[in-house]
Amino acid sequence: MSSTGNGGGGARRTGSAGGGAAARARLRRGVRQAPPPTEPVRRRGEGAPQPAPSLVVPDTTPRTGLRSLPGRPFPVGSGGTQAAPAEHTGGSLFDVVRVAIAILDTSGRVVLWSPAAEELLGWPNELLVGRRIDELIPDEDQVARVQTAIQATLRNGRWAGLAELRDRNGADVRVEARISLLVDGDGTPFLQVNLAEADAVQAVERDLAVRDALFEQSPLGIAILDTDLRYTAVNHTLAEMNGVATEDHVGRTTGETLPERAADEITAIQRQVLATGEPVIDVTLASPVTARSGYRSISYSRMTDRAGRVLGISGTVMDVTERYRAVAKVEHARRRLSLLNEFGSRVGDLLDASRIAQELASAVVPRLTDHSAVILLQAVAHGDDLPRHGHDRRTSLLQLGTASVQDGPEVEVMLRRGARITFAEDSACGRVLRTGVPELLSGADQLGDVTYPGDPKMQAAHDIGVHSMLVVPLRARGIVIGLLLVSRAGYREGFDRDDLAFTVELADRAGSSLDNARLYARERTAALTLQRTLLPQQVPQPTGVEVAYRYVPGSSGTEVGGDWFDVIPLPGDRTALVVGDVMGHGLRAAATMGRLRTAVRVLAALDLPPDVLLRHVHELADDLAQGPDEALLATCIYAVFDPATARLTVAKAGHIPPVLIVPGEGEEPTRNGGPLPGGGGRILDLPSGAPLGVGGVPFESVELKIPEGSLLALCTDGLVESRDKDLDVGLGRLRLVLEQPHASIQAACEAVLDTMEQGREPDDVALLLARLGHGQAGTPTAGWTLPAEPTAVSRARRLVRGTLAEWGVEELTDVAELLVSELVTNSVRYASAPIGVRLTLGETLLVEISDPLPDPPRERHAAEADEGGRGLELVRRLALRWGARAEGMGKVVWFEQALPGNEPDESGAE
Repeated sequence: MSSTGNGGGGARRTGSAGGGAAARARLRRGVRQAPPPTEPVRRRGEGAPQPAPSLVVPDTTPRTGLRSLPGRPFPVGSGGTQAAPAEHTGGSLFDVVRVAIAILDTSGRVVLWSPAAEELLGWPNELLVGRRIDELIPDEDQVARVQTAIQATLRNGRWAGLAELRDRNGADVRVEARISLLVDGDGTPFLQVNLAEADAVQAVERDLAVRDALFEQSPLGIAILDTDLRYTAVNHTLAEMNGVATEDHVGRTTGETLPERAADEITAIQRQVLATGEPVIDVTLASPVTARSGYRSISYSRMTDRAGRVLGISGTVMDVTERYRAVAKVEHARRRLSLLNEFGSRVGDLLDASRIAQELASAVVPRLTDHSAVILLQAVAHGDDLPRHGHDRRTSLLQLGTASVQDGPEVEVMLRRGARITFAEDSACGRVLRTGVPELLSGADQLGDVTYPGDPKMQAAHDIGVHSMLVVPLRARGIVIGLLLVSRAGYREGFDRDDLAFTVELADRAGSSLDNARLYARERTAALTLQRTLLPQQVPQPTGVEVAYRYVPGSSGTEVGGDWFDVIPLPGDRTALVVGDVMGHGLRAAATMGRLRTAVRVLAALDLPPDVLLRHVHELADDLAQGPDEALLATCIYAVFDPATARLTVAKAGHIPPVLIVPGEGEEPTRNGGPLPGGGGRILDLPSGAPLGVGGVPFESVELKIPEGSLLALCTDGLVESRDKDLDVGLGRLRLVLEQPHASIQAACEAVLDTMEQGREPDDVALLLARLGHGQAGTPTAGWTLPAEPTAVSRARRLVRGTLAEWGVEELTDVAELLVSELVTNSVRYASAPIGVRLTLGETLLVEISDPLPDPPRERHAAEADEGGRGLELVRRLALRWGARAEGMGKVVWFEQALPGNEPDESGAE
């Protein structure tokens, strides 16, 4: 380098070597001690005096603060003196970018060489002071550039640029240089050279550029706060969000910048982060009432320097209004979809229109509305056919579903369940019923037009603050079958188009369920009507038997079944008790039950034994089946009670066994109509037999001697079966109930039905109770046993004549003697064992002739020349009724005669 400076007043040569040494000494003392200037100096070429420049190294460290930070005064002590600097503990930016300082004279000779320069280039101070800086430059081109830089500094007072120096190891080091012109108190110029490693400086500058770009151009709001939680910097985005200028943030807290309600929550988060050091990430808060309202996501973290000192906190603020609303919209849609699914599951297995209406009304409160009402056509509620004509004010509507978030007299007036709804044809309800187009109503004028002017229900709605209402049609098969009315009151936001669309979707689903319930009710009513028509319309009360019965259709979740019962009077004051169950449900099962009951009644008229009757019914199974592809499968129990002999004959075909309750010892038997004393019960052990239509197992009859006043219970499996318990448990429960005393046989029926378990199968129930007596009190009866000899005929005539005279019905004697003579003659001719004769005087005169011969008599048509074969023909012509039945190993032939005054008229009717 040249030893001359290029100042404004020409070059000034340095003094002798000794003078240079003295100057260097002065400079060393000046740089190290940095005394303040005592007199003004001026640069060459300048007229006005300038303050003497301090030889203290200027602060050339890259700034770490924000560019928008205001300048802050140098800290001073309490006495106004300069505060002592704090002890440095490491971790400063100077450790990243080391700044080396050298003092050169105008010729480029080193006067001072700082320790930082020694660390940067490895040259010690004692080796470089007094030597030219050119010796550290690797090539001539760089030497020329340095000379140019020195000349420029001498002219302009400063220079900055890049240079290359050689360190002590011979390696080239790129440095960024800052050269400044200094003049000491004697006016001698010097050059202060600040050197920093170029790569480190460029890295810092790059980081600062990135910081500036992120800070100023970021779409996020960014804030820097000090340890007092006062803003030291904010970017333009955050200033826009808060509606406060950037400069008005600096030095102020969040509470001084934002409205109080919004600031309190944010300040609490800031204090938490500053105190704990734990960052808060993505907390969503409502925006303050500023230029941009909505929702914000805030994040805060604590800032520390490299030494770990807390500098404050930094925060980012992001406008998430659209995201929040999108998420809220998705959540809103999810909740509504959940409501649709929940409603579908709640009504999926319901087949009752009233229950579906109530479920619909309850489902929308309070999630969609404050008050709701479901109004249905009367035809839908009752399971009738839908009207073919349009709706008008005469259309009958019922309010079957209601729900509300509150109670009170006004709500009761507005939402009275079961109320009949009327409306004007030009009202909102009339229009929706007629057109099927939903309506959204708001305001007093529109809400007053829902039904008809002056409607108390709408006045009550006004009193409780209803301000918005939806009138939505309930549709099925393109026909409006009802209305769904939902309303909001108070401070709740009114309905919008999205609410209307959702309510229409919900109403359409409900309409389908309601129509299914209507169709089911119609079919169920038809099936029940058919079934009840096929069941006994009047149950007789035969002699010696008191009967009570109950029939309970299956629950609303299933169709009617094929359960049935019957009470059939038989000749000789005997009674047949029948209970059966056709497998399956629906109209076809009911129709099959009717055919089966008819077959049993027809065969019962033949006075067949129970096992024989069941065998004949089984043989008719193919004709009684529901269809050609479906076999008959039914169970049945058939019992015949004879009050004269107190014998019960029972046979069953796969049916559950009967229960018999016998009065306790010493109990006085009660007559029909009296209370039931209870007693000891048992389940009759009968041969099971196969169900009708199955076959393979023979039917067997069992004959029992029945004590006076015993109670016989016949039922179907729907009464005693349940999902999780054996049949024996149900039969035991039935026995225990019937063993208790009851006020009457009807009360016993009710007590049995009250014990049915809730978990039982939803099947039909048929229950038949019969109190078995020994005939009516005072009924005349006479009987004899005669030997199988010819004299038996005349003896039988004498006994009959005397008995009828004793009973005072001599008018019957001639015919009775003739017919008894014919029947006894037949028995004497073909039987070899004693012959029984029995007379019973009831509503008719019953005559029974028994013998041990099992073959029934056969009526013949005798020719004119035949001497015999006319006995049974006489019986048929002269008796009111006659017949034959098997009894034990033999048979009984019987006939009846009408009492005087009860003879049949010409048409055959009594």
